[in-house]
Amino acid sequence: MAKPAMARETVVALRRQIARIEGSLPERLAQAGGDDGLVLRHGPAARREPGFGTGFLPTGAASFDAALGAGLPPAALVEIHGRQTRDAGAVAGFALCLAALVRRSAPARPDNALCWIGTAEIFREAGFPYAPGLSRFCGLPAGALFLCAPNETGDALWIAEQAARQRAFAAIVLELRGNPARLDLTATRRLHRRAQEAGRSVFLIREAGTAEPTAAPVRIAVSPAPAARRSTVSGPVAASIGHPAFAVTVTKSRAAPAGRLVLEWNPDASSFCEIRPEDSGALVAASGHRPDSSAARGAVVALRPAVAAPAAPGQPSREQRPAHRRARRAR
Repeated sequence: MAKPAMARETVVALRRQIARIEGSLPERLAQAGGDDGLVLRHGPAARREPGFGTGFLPTGAASFDAALGAGLPPAALVEIHGRQTRDAGAVAGFALCLAALVRRSAPARPDNALCWIGTAEIFREAGFPYAPGLSRFCGLPAGALFLCAPNETGDALWIAEQAARQRAFAAIVLELRGNPARLDLTATRRLHRRAQEAGRSVFLIREAGTAEPTAAPVRIAVSPAPAARRSTVSGPVAASIGHPAFAVTVTKSRAAPAGRLVLEWNPDASSFCEIRPEDSGALVAASGHRPDSSAARGAVVALRPAVAAPAAPGQPSREQRPAHRRARRAR
């Protein structure tokens, strides 16, 4: 009897260690009757507060939900990447749209605020959230937004963990720049664990950072996209700009392969929808999609010989300069 009991304890310890590595804590142990031993259940079934469902949160775009593996996880660490700092507005706007979806899914909460944490460096480079825009496009009043701007990355991580435990916040947004050493695998495991324990979402924004191993089950790369034309009853309006659009790539998902989409955020319905790039109403083409103008004009280019500029007063002419300062001749 002692050997089977020791074997069961070993299996439980191994499964517990696997759960920690996968970031799927907290765990739930249930003692089964008889000699079958101890049964360990682990996964996303964490403790939920009233107002938060146990299923995935639909975003409104079926293709995006499928790429995420059924929708946005309601209690997990979600990693959002921006390739360059100049894309910080689009990346932060996309995170705010996701936070608006989370806040809408919990209307029964007495306090439905959003905690935005970022280092002083990122706020200095990318700017602060604009309160009128938050109210218009995300339905977030200015009084429901709490900003924290510590100087150190370690302080920002600590504030994010403590904020995730507070019942007043429906979601937590942590915005960092680059690849700080303090944001390692252990730090992301702690954030994911706090999100699961509290039953709320924690969005980790990485501005101008490269992908690294993290405990986040979902990683999304976001960049700005041309908005579609404004739609009316009589059809799209020419040379108009519609709702905000984002180029989204799901680079990490445990249930579905990676996929790239162009999503449009509807602030009136508080949901996403997929649009086609050719339906865009962009007035100026993106520089990355322009043809090579030099190749179109031909390979032969006429050059006019350069005219020597007159020497400045008190300076020797080109002929009077030492030979070692002239351009070297090819042998």
